[in-house]
Amino acid sequence: MKKPIVVGVTGASGVVYAQRLVEWLLDQGIEVLLSVSKAGRLVIREELGADDPWGSARKDLLRIYPEGDWNAPFCSGSYRFGGMVVIPATMGTVGAIASGVCVNNIHRGADVALKEKLPLVIVPRETPLSAIHLENLLRLARAGAVILPPSPAFYQKPSTIDDQVNFIVSRVLDALGLENGLFRRWSETEPERE
Repeated sequence: MKKPIVVGVTGASGVVYAQRLVEWLLDQGIEVLLSVSKAGRLVIREELGADDPWGSARKDLLRIYPEGDWNAPFCSGSYRFGGMVVIPATMGTVGAIASGVCVNNIHRGADVALKEKLPLVIVPRETPLSAIHLENLLRLARAGAVILPPSPAFYQKPSTIDDQVNFIVSRVLDALGLENGLFRRWSETEPERE
């Protein structure tokens, strides 16, 4: 049985990435420990038009913790989870994690992942990036986090937004070490010859 994955959702645009990630994990029978910030809930309503967008036949594996719940299991280094993804990650969240400031359990979960050397994937959603943003992202990368901007690829010839979302979520799953087939990989495509 695979270890649970912690997912933190913050108030940046792009919650569709979190929605697809959670759906995929649950459909694979992987327990998800989810924390959504207050701003994240606002963005969910704005972008997805729902308060509970976590559709899956396996909702029995979904554990939702309010961001202020310091008793969430992933707040302790003694709890063994498979990794954490902050998706999407605001620059405020990135700055808090990079500084070791734990204002909520998303920050604390990321702090635990770093100190316990567990996979931590940060999906920052901001553009353009200031020097402060870049320095904070660099600090996290140096501490062991994977910085995974949601940058689309086009070699697989996407035809829908879902194709683009699946590409990013697949890269997140790759960073967690989880095999998936959400898109046609480079070796599976046939490049045009000149």
